[in-house]
Amino acid sequence: MIEVDVRRRHGAFALDARFTTDTQDQGGVTVLFGRSGAGKTSLVNLLAGLDRPDSGRIVIGGAVLFDSERGIDLPPEQRRLGYVFQDGRLFPHLSVLRNLTYGMKRLGSDGDGPVTLDTAIELLDLRALLDRRPATLSGGEKQRVAIGRALLAHPRLLLMDEPLASLDATRKNEILPFIEQLRDETGIPIVYVSHALDEVIRLADTLVLLSEGRVAAVGGVEDLMSRLDLRPLTGRYEAGAVIAATVRSHDAPGGLTLLDFAGGTMRVPYTEMPLGKELRVRVRARDVSLALSEPADISILNVFPGTVREIGGEPGPQVDVLIDIGCPLWARITRHALEKLAIAPGKPVHALVKAVALDRHSLGHGAGRFRASNETR
Repeated sequence: MIEVDVRRRHGAFALDARFTTDTQDQGGVTVLFGRSGAGKTSLVNLLAGLDRPDSGRIVIGGAVLFDSERGIDLPPEQRRLGYVFQDGRLFPHLSVLRNLTYGMKRLGSDGDGPVTLDTAIELLDLRALLDRRPATLSGGEKQRVAIGRALLAHPRLLLMDEPLASLDATRKNEILPFIEQLRDETGIPIVYVSHALDEVIRLADTLVLLSEGRVAAVGGVEDLMSRLDLRPLTGRYEAGAVIAATVRSHDAPGGLTLLDFAGGTMRVPYTEMPLGKELRVRVRARDVSLALSEPADISILNVFPGTVREIGGEPGPQVDVLIDIGCPLWARITRHALEKLAIAPGKPVHALVKAVALDRHSLGHGAGRFRASNETR
């Protein structure tokens, strides 16, 4: 359980955030998502104890870290929270091994906690780096060491403040699988700060949307990404539906993988994911076309019958249309097409999605394990 209800003013910026995430199982990732300046890092620093709220309450796993009314304000070293910064912040004069064990020594730990030294080394593939100094490491290697150091402090919660922001696409794709392993294998809950939708799709169990210092919404990724009113926060250009699916079968010769979802079967480029694996698929609105009747003799492999449920009201030459195909799916079409096809709520249509548009960056892990609630002040 993560309970946050805090207020903090920095000059003209006021943070006023309240949300709760309730775990059904151990572990999981709560992603704080929003534009630059939304208050994500400010909120994480309040959780870590690096800054103090003006008022409010912070509870992690039943432990009260801050309560202004009761006069409770635990110092950072007593909160048992691991913190991974954007730049790693390794000790340059220490080897990788000594960086890893630094937190263990401060806690007087013998390494027999939930994550042992050997477990961290294997999980993050660090064995070949143990004798090296940070200056000789790549950006991705530094972040893996920083994650390992945070884990070995045996935190009740791991804070990750945009840990991939300073990495190029190649290094970023190297690190993401390690973070997925942390989520799946350690049982340590994670609060993860990001402004990148691909990271949200791959990692989040619960999504907390922040805007101008306030919590706009909290919930599952699939639910929040389907809401038109949240489009200004989730990003218009990259906006689209997030659909829960299961790997059904593979067509290796045809270069395809078939996924079962609430709307039927979806074909995506071949992936080596095991049969039965639960995952998410992000279908961008700009990759969806509409037809009034089922087309024939076309190259598009994904054609789903559905009904128009909602039409976006923003002015301009493009319009977002919400279609129910057994689950929400967004299409972005021109206003000319909207009028020509007389598309309106209640109208039956067919949604067309190119398989090649659903690349590996569109696939994330399965549906979240969290129930979430929030209040907005």
